[in-house]
Amino acid sequence: MKLSLSMYSCVRAVQAGQLDLMGFVDYAAAQGVAGVELLDIFWTDAESELPLIKGRFADAGMQVAVYSISNNFIQPEASARAQELADLKRGVDIALELGTDILRVFSGSAREGVTQAQGMEWILEGLSAGAAYAASQGITLALENHGKFAGRSNQVRDIIDAVASPALRVNLDTGNFLPVGQNPTEAAEDLADLVVLAHLKDMCHASGGEASHVSADPDGRLLTGSVVGEGLVDLAAIRAVMDSAGYDGWWSLEYEGAEEPLEIGVPRSLANARKLLG
Repeated sequence: MKLSLSMYSCVRAVQAGQLDLMGFVDYAAAQGVAGVELLDIFWTDAESELPLIKGRFADAGMQVAVYSISNNFIQPEASARAQELADLKRGVDIALELGTDILRVFSGSAREGVTQAQGMEWILEGLSAGAAYAASQGITLALENHGKFAGRSNQVRDIIDAVASPALRVNLDTGNFLPVGQNPTEAAEDLADLVVLAHLKDMCHASGGEASHVSADPDGRLLTGSVVGEGLVDLAAIRAVMDSAGYDGWWSLEYEGAEEPLEIGVPRSLANARKLLG
């Protein structure tokens, strides 16, 4: 099993000024992971930083498992949707630069006044064009189960069926099904044949005092991130589902808990992940 560490696991350390992009590579190397997940939100200046980060990866002997962008096609203005598509294409180009063939993408975020039907039209328009460009470059887009439009497994599959491109597949986020009221193991069973990337994430019930990463499920119960392997998600069952499907891709650890990440949350999550993945 290939274990990767997402830089988003350290987002609070980045926000606190404890870690930058180069520091994250060094941190990940010290944790002994084989790969990392980089995100567009962490660049200061991608053009100047790309050569430096590639050199740092070479020195550390690590791979970029996936490059992730935060696109949102729910944009009423055509010009804004065009910019989102341009950003996605730039993400494809950066993924190539980084030596990975997977680009994690989103569908779009709920927006007041935008119906499900209208939102889906924009999502399909954007992802169809994006998948066409990705296919031309040998890149696969991995659509994450996330939010109102692509939160449940049936929504994700419907989008992929409608786009009908082998260049659009699934990023199975093990934690994101709980906020939309779906059993994560059952969702994994629904999508296993389409998965090209897995986010290893866990969640727990929130007290309401957490500062970030809190959401409510359809019954109003508050959820937040937890140390991976210590929350509500049956990760062992999901691993068994993916094993049965023949999945041999990356498991990218995405810690979103309240514990201090660098010394507590990430190391504990990685230790549990290694036990899980064997």
